[in-house]
Amino acid sequence: MPAANPCINICRMDLAGKYCQGCRRTTVEIGLWDTMTEVQRIEVLADLPLRALGRGASQQPTSVPS
Repeated sequence: MPAANPCINICRMDLAGKYCQGCRRTTVEIGLWDTMTEVQRIEVLADLPLRALGRGASQQPTSVPS
């Protein structure tokens, strides 16, 4: 089963402009979601609970290698 898109249709960035207030993804992660590998999606999903607490594990947005 593929990793589910965490979007909950609350699409606005936090005050710092770092994460979406609804799904907690960066704008880069949102834009690349459909082209990410399953592993990349799982890595993003694993970090979301920490981001919700303000302690995101990754400081850099996930990117897809070219």
